[in-house]
Amino acid sequence: MTLGWQISFMRTISLDLRERILASYDREGTREEIAQRFRVSLGMVKKLLQQRRRTGEIGPGHHRSGRKPRILPAHHRQMRTLLGQKPDLTLIELRAAVGLDCTLPAVHYALQKIGLTYKKRHSGLVSRTGRTSQKRAGSGGDARPASTRLD
Repeated sequence: MTLGWQISFMRTISLDLRERILASYDREGTREEIAQRFRVSLGMVKKLLQQRRRTGEIGPGHHRSGRKPRILPAHHRQMRTLLGQKPDLTLIELRAAVGLDCTLPAVHYALQKIGLTYKKRHSGLVSRTGRTSQKRAGSGGDARPASTRLD
């Protein structure tokens, strides 16, 4: 017997196939027979039965995978309210006021996601940046002698 039929474990199987596997198992047969009949792994049949028993659902569980967000829509509403009342809050103050346990860039991205800004804008005149050097640097050669020893 070859194991070529068991390579399908890497793909998500359709809901229709899941339903047929469970219906066939409920009517008759062992897990091993069902796995061979539908050309899926024995582990897939076991996991499908366990999932149905545990959650009552048989669909793929991809929507539950991955890291869970730390900043939820309720936090977004709270940040919007706080910044409406006091627009000059810093990220550190905002994070503490909302009670978040995350990094400052995470707060920044959350504000960006909901279209808010935290940048301070002063009403004073804009400062101009002056030139820092009088002339453009040379092309690699220096006018000083090779030795920089001061005797």
